[in-house]
Amino acid sequence: MATEPRSQRTLTGKLVQLIHRQIEEGVYAPGSRLPSIRDMAAQHDCAKNTIVNVFDELTALGVLEPRRGSGFFVCAAPPQIKDDDEGTLSRAMDVVWLMREQLKSDPGHLRLGDGFPPLEWLNDVRLDKFHQKVVRTGIGALFGYGSRFGYQPLRQHLAHKLAQHGIEAATGQIVLTHGANQALDIVIRNFVRPGERVLVDEPGYYMLYGKLKLSGARIVGIPRLPDGPDVEALERELRQPGKPPLFFTQSLAHNPTASDTSPHKAHKILQLADRYNAVIVENDAFADFKPATAARIATLDQLRRTIYIGSFSKSVSAALRVGFIACHRDLASDLADIKMLVHVSSSEYCERTLDVILSDGHFSRHTARLRDRLTQATDHARHLLEQLGGELFCTPQQSMYLWARFPQFDDAKELAQGLMARNIVLAPGSIFRLDTEETVPWSRFNVGLLADPRFRHAMSELLGKISTSPAA
Repeated sequence: MATEPRSQRTLTGKLVQLIHRQIEEGVYAPGSRLPSIRDMAAQHDCAKNTIVNVFDELTALGVLEPRRGSGFFVCAAPPQIKDDDEGTLSRAMDVVWLMREQLKSDPGHLRLGDGFPPLEWLNDVRLDKFHQKVVRTGIGALFGYGSRFGYQPLRQHLAHKLAQHGIEAATGQIVLTHGANQALDIVIRNFVRPGERVLVDEPGYYMLYGKLKLSGARIVGIPRLPDGPDVEALERELRQPGKPPLFFTQSLAHNPTASDTSPHKAHKILQLADRYNAVIVENDAFADFKPATAARIATLDQLRRTIYIGSFSKSVSAALRVGFIACHRDLASDLADIKMLVHVSSSEYCERTLDVILSDGHFSRHTARLRDRLTQATDHARHLLEQLGGELFCTPQQSMYLWARFPQFDDAKELAQGLMARNIVLAPGSIFRLDTEETVPWSRFNVGLLADPRFRHAMSELLGKISTSPAA
């Protein structure tokens, strides 16, 4: 089948659904011949190749039967097919679903479940204008794999950046990765064996849950409170017999609750790790959106038993896929070996690009603007959700997300389905639980996108319908 541009693939899907619905409704009876490809293309105002693809898909689904020299005929008993996942949440709202939704770029949908800032926030980091500078850093080296630790000048930049957070790290303690997700994967491969306990924030980062499940880990959730992890629950788990577990946590701008771990709790968590010989994996993917002096466990610990993970996907570009691990020197060497065995290397071209960006004085101004924008967007989003009757889990000054619920919806999936019908994609709270079948009233909202008037209109419509329903 010929490859179609994205817009045509969307049209193909719509026509597949339309023609199948017409068959179900009797417009085309079982055994009847469909109009010719030329006539169908004229009827739907599209290219003939599009109709060819539509007929091919309906044939693959068992709805149509091609007859050589005669055309396409409706099968005697065409099967029932469901709408595709562009227009329904009837399929499980799981990790894969949310990932697929975040990878789409359909402008017709407002994607409140996205994990990234609005694109216009990042427009001033024009990757194209840095290419010539990257080439001048040594084009010959761009044809090799590079160091297992990653590009040395960038690691020097990161050592300086970590020092601004109060974390002392030499370049030999930093391993560059394909974003924070590869960093998590490398850490899991090094530490976790099937059946071993691993502690995580709950609710928490769904991608981390997926990786741990793939590793065969026994995952234990530590409840997330508005001021950080529940330290009493954490201590109960750390007391359990057996190998001291890893604890994966996000101290700042927690995904999805937006909560920051208080300095008091950060000290307590580190004390517990020392007492029970545990290792803390601190994911700080939103570091550029928070003040450099904000409380981090790695700052208190200085990478003795803390593994610190960072990324530039949110503040520069997800397309670069540059992240890093900072830890004590011996562990860094082991993690670099695992990276080499599994991935050979990270992308030196991307690392050189990021190094050029960080070398430009413009970057510090860019991150300052990001923090200002995020502060304003968070304030606006808080007020909007409260005006609509929503309850906030916590009230951060600046966070990419807000965790909120509406009393009219005991299950956030119902809210997500209502919004999906209005072309708004939400991230319901069950996605961020270890048990995705659990009924959760909370949802994650991207503050940078809540200013779109479509959300207020859709929520007013939904809440209005509830208030005027007979059950109300």
